[in-house]
Amino acid sequence: MPILEKFRLDGQVALVTGASHGMGEGIAVGFAEAGADVALAARSSDDLERVAGRIRALGRRALVVPTDVADLDATKAMVERTMETFGQIDVLANFAGVGFRKNILDCDLNDWNYVINIHLRSVYFVSQAVARIMIQQKHGNIINVASMNSYRGFQGLSLYGLAKTAVLQLTKTMAVEWADHNIRVNGIAPGWIDTPMLSSMQQSRKDWVLEHTPQHRMGDEEDIAALALYLATPASGFVTGQTYICDGGFLAGHPWPSLAT
Repeated sequence: MPILEKFRLDGQVALVTGASHGMGEGIAVGFAEAGADVALAARSSDDLERVAGRIRALGRRALVVPTDVADLDATKAMVERTMETFGQIDVLANFAGVGFRKNILDCDLNDWNYVINIHLRSVYFVSQAVARIMIQQKHGNIINVASMNSYRGFQGLSLYGLAKTAVLQLTKTMAVEWADHNIRVNGIAPGWIDTPMLSSMQQSRKDWVLEHTPQHRMGDEEDIAALALYLATPASGFVTGQTYICDGGFLAGHPWPSLAT
């Protein structure tokens, strides 16, 4: 197969959670550009319809499935509706998420349930439901979103970091358990990505990020979409159980401002 053809998803169906904006939207559109039909899941129907319009403009089919991934009954219905419409799920991208910042001493059980249910429990049980379908199909790809918080602690992000670190480990276990069924499972750990979730970040914080990122920029949704496409296609056919950091070099180290060129 010519190398560029390995980056195609023709004839495949992708289910993307968190598809209403940001990284999830970028991934959904990227999958459609590569030839896939896409089921779009998030809480906002209006935003999902907008993303669906982008996908249909590419000549691909799009299914809008409003879903709160913290609700297990809703996620079950999401998977069932996707199967009823398309009859297959070849790629699952678990990218639903919320911003949440609170110091450890201020967190309570409600905060714990809110963050863990969205960022960890949903990944576990949505993947479980879709994996059962992929096992019957004898193939599939699952892509989970971790975070640079999986590798480094940040003040106020204890629950978020905890969930994302667990996703990193869960990705490895899923990959090992399902490899015999021709299912690959990988993760992406984004750094600072310029998405609506960061829209409320103070400018002083943004300046700090740029100063401490070797590439001196924030990422964008296409940076993540391109990596997700690689992981979803035959181009990464011998890759499973890995989580790829996409952060402009932030975790690699910080440049000295006086030596930057």
